[in-house]
Amino acid sequence: MTVETATRERLLSCAEELFAQSPFDAVSVRAICAAAHANVAAVHYHFGTKEDLVVALLDERLVPRWRDALDGLTAASPVPDVVDAILTPFIEIQSDALGRTHLHLLARLIADAPHARRPKGWTSLRRWSATLPNVDEKSARARWALAFDLILTSFGRTGATPLSPDAIAALRDFVIAGLTAPPTPAP
Repeated sequence: MTVETATRERLLSCAEELFAQSPFDAVSVRAICAAAHANVAAVHYHFGTKEDLVVALLDERLVPRWRDALDGLTAASPVPDVVDAILTPFIEIQSDALGRTHLHLLARLIADAPHARRPKGWTSLRRWSATLPNVDEKSARARWALAFDLILTSFGRTGATPLSPDAIAALRDFVIAGLTAPPTPAP
């Protein structure tokens, strides 16, 4: 492992620990660098911004959890299968306190910076709009945006306890119903 790689990994690990202990706004770039025993400019050098550091953290810690389930899906996959493939990692991740920290960071990142760089792959609305063949692309993207917002809000609450099986079932049914509802005719 090179010095650069080691510093980058220390920054990610220290940031992860600090975010698990304190809210996002309470964790400064300076605190992350101090905890990692790195130069104050290290976050900027390796990531750019604190938000970009969070994206890198989520890319490494969360994205692989969805990769296998989502790689097997196509635009022709039934909506319930797609929703299950998206929800299953959330359900698994929420059972761990550090996982809930990751989910909170993901929810905050997407809610606070809707046009910012996002974790790779599965959060792109373009990918999901094709799974709703009876809905035009603009409406499909809007439906998926609302579905992801509801899922992220449900799983990403700060200090939240894991969702109960009944809450997960209701969330699943609600998301599927919203995605598969017949298109509304134009006025």
